[in-house]
Parts: sequence; structure tokens; C-alpha cells
Amino acid sequence: MGFRVTWPMLAVMAGLWVTSLRAETITVAAEDDWAPYSSMSADHGGPVGLSPDLVRAAFKTQQIDVRFVVLPFARCLRSTETGVVVGCFNTTRTKANKDQFYWHATPLFQEELGIFARSDSAAHDLTQKDLEGQTVGVTTGYTYPTELMSNARIVKLSAMSDGNLLKMLVARRVDFILLNTMPGYYRIQQEAALIGKVKRVGMVGLDSFWLSFSKRHPDGKRLSDVFEKGMQTIKANGQYDSMMAAFTHNIKP
Repeated sequence: MGFRVTWPMLAVMAGLWVTSLRAETITVAAEDDWAPYSSMSADHGGPVGLSPDLVRAAFKTQQIDVRFVVLPFARCLRSTETGVVVGCFNTTRTKANKDQFYWHATPLFQEELGIFARSDSAAHDLTQKDLEGQTVGVTTGYTYPTELMSNARIVKLSAMSDGNLLKMLVARRVDFILLNTMPGYYRIQQEAALIGKVKRVGMVGLDSFWLSFSKRHPDGKRLSDVFEKGMQTIKANGQYDSMMAAFTHNIKP
């Protein structure tokens, strides 16, 4: 007696085939302490912020689900470099790291690298050149412009987090600190002890941020290309603009 394929069996087979097309789940590293772009949720259930939302949305258009592992940024990058995870955000592209990762063409977003001082400072409209001869606080593990980090005339002191960086500034341990402006404003708004004590006095430049993909992970190049397609899709259909508008609405200087 021959094997017969019935309509119910075809329906089940078709369902399994469609499921298999949508079954891919990948693991991406998210940084844990850069609100409002990416930080660990209060219940430690995963990352919250614009970046994980953008990453989910872009990959979803390509039928890929994302699972996040939330790490300090230095570990996030290291896990990507070694191929433990396929990617890490939020990474700026510099001369020092441009050959270490695969980069999708469309950045996640752009963000200013601001110069912050105490509120009693007379400084204003500063640029990177004005930091020479000054003591400047930076955050350990973050990617800063190569020219700034290699400039020996700028005395740099490191802190383990942006929060500690702000405390160093208020305590007068440094003259200035470098903070991305939106996260800087957000953190100051969230901490009553900082309100009225810190202000932006200049900028180093405007940086683009990416989901950097691993060159050691077997899916690094493929997923970098897939993610770029996803970013182009949410840019074209208006979802990206809607997400950015909602993100910036409540964060003001």
C-alpha cells in the first residue's frame, strides 16, 4: 500500500516549513549602564532603552528574534571580539577599532560627545583643542576619538561609569568630563544631587553608533548584512522616525 499525502498532512508540513523560516534566534550583547540608550531594567529582566528597541525592530523585519545578554560595555565588546556573541551595541567606529568588527552601513543613531563642567564654570563653547592642559574625566572601556585619546596634552582620569564620572566632576577631582549629551542630561535629571551642579559647556563632535558584529563569530558577516536590510526597512516605513520622536520627547537639557 503506497504512502499518501493528505491535505491535513500538507497543512501540517506547510506550518512546520513556515515556522522553520521564522525560528532563528540570535544572541546580542547589550551594554548595561548607558541610559536612556541601553541599561539593565530595574527587575534585571533584560535591557531597556532605544538601542534594544531598534535592534529588535530591525531584526524583526527580517524574521529574526533577538535574545540579549546584558554586560558592562568593555565585556560587551570583548565578548564580540572573541565570538562569544555575534554583536554588541552601542559602538562608535574609530581608527583603533574599525578593522576589528563588521559594520552595517546605516548607524543606529547619532549622538553628541559633550564637554561638561561644574555649574560655576565660566567656560563655554569649548572644543577638543580647549581641553589641552586640562584634567578631563573619561569612562573606562568607552570608545572615544583616537585623536583625543592619543593627545598627551589632555590629562585623562578614568571612572568606571558615567555616574562615577559626574561624581568626580562635582568633587572637583577633574576640570571637565566627557559625556554623550543625551545620556548626560538623562542621568542629571534622574539624580537630585546633580541637578543645578553640572552643565554642558561644549562638544568634541557628533558620533554615530552601531551594533558592531564579530569577525570571529561564524554568522557575523551574514547578520551584519541582514541587520542593514532591517535598518533600511524601518527607515523606509517610518517606524524609525516614530521611535526616535518618542525617545527624545521627554529628555531635555
